[in-house]
Amino acid sequence: MVEKFCSIKFVIVLGAMLLALFAALTYFGFYKPGGLCFAGFWFCLAGLVRFHALTKSFSYTIIVFGCVTTSMYFPDFYLHIGEVKTMVFIIPILQFIMFGMGTQLSLRDFYGVLKNPYGVFVGVVCHFTIMPLVGFLIATGFGFEPEIAAGIILVGSVPCGIASNVMNFIAKSNMALAVSLTAVSTLLAPFLTPLFLKLLAGRLVEVAYLKMVAEITSLVILPIIAGLMFQTITSKILNIRSIITHFAAFVLCITLFNSIFAVFGLFSVDNILPRTATQCGIFLLLPIIGALLLRGVVIHRPELFDRTLSFISMVGLLLTIVIINAAGRDYLLQIGFLLILACLLHNLLGFFFGYWIARLIGLDERSCRTVAIEVGMQNAGLASGLALQMDKIATVGLAPAVFGPLMNITGSSLATWWRGRPIESPE
Repeated sequence: MVEKFCSIKFVIVLGAMLLALFAALTYFGFYKPGGLCFAGFWFCLAGLVRFHALTKSFSYTIIVFGCVTTSMYFPDFYLHIGEVKTMVFIIPILQFIMFGMGTQLSLRDFYGVLKNPYGVFVGVVCHFTIMPLVGFLIATGFGFEPEIAAGIILVGSVPCGIASNVMNFIAKSNMALAVSLTAVSTLLAPFLTPLFLKLLAGRLVEVAYLKMVAEITSLVILPIIAGLMFQTITSKILNIRSIITHFAAFVLCITLFNSIFAVFGLFSVDNILPRTATQCGIFLLLPIIGALLLRGVVIHRPELFDRTLSFISMVGLLLTIVIINAAGRDYLLQIGFLLILACLLHNLLGFFFGYWIARLIGLDERSCRTVAIEVGMQNAGLASGLALQMDKIATVGLAPAVFGPLMNITGSSLATWWRGRPIESPE
């Protein structure tokens, strides 16, 4: 107890000193050394909150703030590794995160839709109406320039993020409904996200609907297929028939996707087979090989595997955020406060309308809480990836980069608050 108290005191004193140094150095014009001190303050605060169970969940988000601070003062550090632009790593990082999501799912999770179709229908409709429309109204009302406004609408048009499931777990909400909503909204994303972006932001930026459908398929659906294949191989009972069935079904899906895209002219019909073979190799054969190599760890040490996967995903998402912030530094310096306010308002209104619309429709309290969290928390990483595919990461990509850390703070706070107010079971 004494050692813990001394550690807390040391971190508080160090953080206070760094904050004071930041103020002094900035006042005298030594901005970059001051920036390092400010980043150090955030890291101290991240260490401090870990000493208490109620605040521990905020540590990662505060670390993000610390890293974002360094990206604002030293943007070039995050934009290049030698001659290589760090932008090239964003898409593989996001695909790995979606792969991780796929490993946590199974086809049984989709049966939740059959068990509670009404709740899933209400949640999905709320998600794909509230967030795009609120995003459009906010982007228009704040008067942002077109590409910044399009980024806010893009955030509102993407599916639920995997972080929403974590928040629902903390809140002790309806987990079956949460997983089903995340799965269904993700599967609908290739069609609905480009549609809403086209309808609501088509006058702000050029939106190629079919091209974006193909990009979301590559960013989301194929990595999830890879994760499902991995999960099939690493199940405790190795069922050869099940593996063959899953493999054949996934090959058929990939072939079908490519055939449809070729028919609509996204690439030559002659490229269907080479493209399908390449994607099957990356998203099916590699997961199978990896699953066979890691099968023993996944089965006997599942907690180690999950922690490692989560850690890699969190680091990857952190890198994505700081790269985007470094690329859009000049825009952020101009509109930073307004963009933060807009994203915060967007997020909070998602929670508010998600909860009260679900309640007015007649869902039970636990499901209303679930819908609120699933509506308010977006897949900001996917939005960042789409902004990169549009070659507008420094403008359209800013809103997703700001929205992501903010929703983790508000989502954690809301989940913790609801956790402290358990729902009484009916007699």
